[in-house]
Amino acid sequence: MSDTGKTGLYIHWPFCTRICPYCDFNVYKDRGADEAAWEEALRADLEWWAQKAGATLYTSVYFGGGTPSLMAPSLARAVIEAAAPVAGAEITLEANPTDAERERFTDFAAAGVNRLSLGVQSLRDEALAFLGRNHSATETIKVLEFARGAFERLTFDLIYARPGQSLDVWRAELAEALALAKGHLSLYQLTIEPGTAFEKAVARGDWAPADEEMTAAHYDLAQAMCADAGLAPYEVSNNAAPGHEAQHNLLYWRYQDYVGIGPGAHGRVRIDGQLYETVALDKPGEYLAATPEQRFALSPLTGVEQAVEMLSMGLRLSEGISLARYEALAGAPLNDRTLTEMAGDGLVHVEGDRLSLTADGRRVLNAIVASLV
Repeated sequence: MSDTGKTGLYIHWPFCTRICPYCDFNVYKDRGADEAAWEEALRADLEWWAQKAGATLYTSVYFGGGTPSLMAPSLARAVIEAAAPVAGAEITLEANPTDAERERFTDFAAAGVNRLSLGVQSLRDEALAFLGRNHSATETIKVLEFARGAFERLTFDLIYARPGQSLDVWRAELAEALALAKGHLSLYQLTIEPGTAFEKAVARGDWAPADEEMTAAHYDLAQAMCADAGLAPYEVSNNAAPGHEAQHNLLYWRYQDYVGIGPGAHGRVRIDGQLYETVALDKPGEYLAATPEQRFALSPLTGVEQAVEMLSMGLRLSEGISLARYEALAGAPLNDRTLTEMAGDGLVHVEGDRLSLTADGRRVLNAIVASLV
């Protein structure tokens, strides 16, 4: 069990109706999954982790993917019941804003899901076509309005800094999104990931990503508009009204323990006081054919490795990290001179035991982490 008292559960559902050109996740075309076989496998995983690590007190559950809303709501219910999360646990389901999936939302809510994460990505039809999405803007708005009433909590994603997306276009789209939001928005810069269709398109010269100056302008505009709407930037890419923060994702960013099951799922699990990185077999057929013990590779993490991961994740948060926790893990404190120089440059803020990034620092998060470690 986690030494913080909180342990999350992530379930990866690897199937999608189509593969988006920007996606580098472990996903496969949905060809009709054997729900009974998956229920048996996921239940067996939960039982195995309970025996292996005492992982039973789940404070959050997250169905990710892929498109987990393609699974039968009865399967989600079975997994939730087997996991038996603590009372009041946040239980999140990722979904796409299509009419077909909307028809299942009520059943997912009845199964125990209390937070929906919708992959909207854009409220413009031309952008949705470019991003390879299988929903329209009109359909999206209808689904969002329905979901607002069906779930206690709702969030959705938007992708910005798309090719040719002007600030005026982004301003108008974000204004519409804020009017549809229910306390939370996730805003992601379009990035070109290795091995994706977009990487090949850029390499061919089909189109060029937005430059750094335009990307920064999109980010700054989004932060200003979200702040005006009462959605604070609690994480680099996530804004929320007080009390609407994504509890499961906070567990990642605060570097707390979580079990990951399903093809390709990662985890951070503590066994007899030692924290392990866990990685599951990624191919669905191989996953189903294996036993739980065969499905997961476990690698112990040194204190320094944990400190670096904690720093990388925690500095994404506006609240930052505990310097004492870093020192306890790494066996040495962060360099005071480096911190002083960064503070003088307006990139970091140190107050007592807390280290956090300024607004300027969040723009160069990766560079700061590299310099600190």
